[in-house]
Amino acid sequence: MNSAEATVTQILQAASSWAREAPASLTPAIRAVCVRLAEMVADQRHYLVPLPEPQQSERRTMLESVAGQLRSRPVIDGIEAHLEALAELELRSTGSWATVPTAQSEWVTTAIQYLEDRAAALPAAERPDPYWADDVVAGIIASVRAVIGVDDLAARYGPPPEASGEGDRPEESYSP
Repeated sequence: MNSAEATVTQILQAASSWAREAPASLTPAIRAVCVRLAEMVADQRHYLVPLPEPQQSERRTMLESVAGQLRSRPVIDGIEAHLEALAELELRSTGSWATVPTAQSEWVTTAIQYLEDRAAALPAAERPDPYWADDVVAGIIASVRAVIGVDDLAARYGPPPEASGEGDRPEESYSP
């Protein structure tokens, strides 16, 4: 198993872990939210402060591979309908998630609302506690960031660096 496959396996384990507290019928929705948010985190690769070579190339390759694996058939099997519903709610993987704080909070809010809507469809006796979706989404984001290692990375303001000009922009950054 390569590094990207191992990372995706850890991400899916995190989704399973966060789904344990919720009714089993919500597991596919939680997994879809986890996959979509993980894809967004991996797609931040274009906005990260460059590392010295060869670490930069290794990081870019690993994050591209993780993002690709997250879109693969084995990962999305059984959650396609949830991913489509999330896409309709504009919870889509784009570069702006890495640099626009309002986009991040909008997507987090969308993920929370999506899970709350799924829970509301359950019989009252099976519904999770209030704010469970907030906890699940926050936990998923923290888990994915830790697994991918984004806490050690910084996102840069502005457009992605040019292939030939990496490292020539100011290092003003924030951690997503």
